[in-house]
Amino acid sequence: MAIATLRRFSLLTLLMGTLLSATQAAAEQMVRVGEYEIHYNAIETRFLTPEVAQANSIQRSIGHGLVNVSVRERQPDGTTRPVNASVEGYVSDLTDTREPLSFRTVHDGDATYHLATFTLRQDEPMRFNLDVRYDRNENPEPVSFIQRFYIER
Repeated sequence: MAIATLRRFSLLTLLMGTLLSATQAAAEQMVRVGEYEIHYNAIETRFLTPEVAQANSIQRSIGHGLVNVSVRERQPDGTTRPVNASVEGYVSDLTDTREPLSFRTVHDGDATYHLATFTLRQDEPMRFNLDVRYDRNENPEPVSFIQRFYIER
């Protein structure tokens, strides 16, 4: 059982590293709030390897996407530490048809990810509206972004 868990975490680390690298190459998708950094991205689930998708119970499909949110708190020495935040929100299309996002938290060593799947809409801007609560004593931070997906069939 421990080997399976380790393998799942290793695969997830590889996935998230790839996603973060791709995101940074295009543009850094991050919001800074005080000492907190809220990182976010969305991809098509078909870009996940079968092993990563299976280990994390994510359906790989041309018609499905995955949104990933992670929160880190900057420390005095310049490093960051993961924050176990809560994330709520929805994704909508041009007609304002809303699909609620059901986030689940995945802990992976020194990282915590909040993942939700959604239905893709071909060649149409999709607006993500999230509320990220990084501190129980603060109001959630609104995070919004728009992304267009081109589905190759």
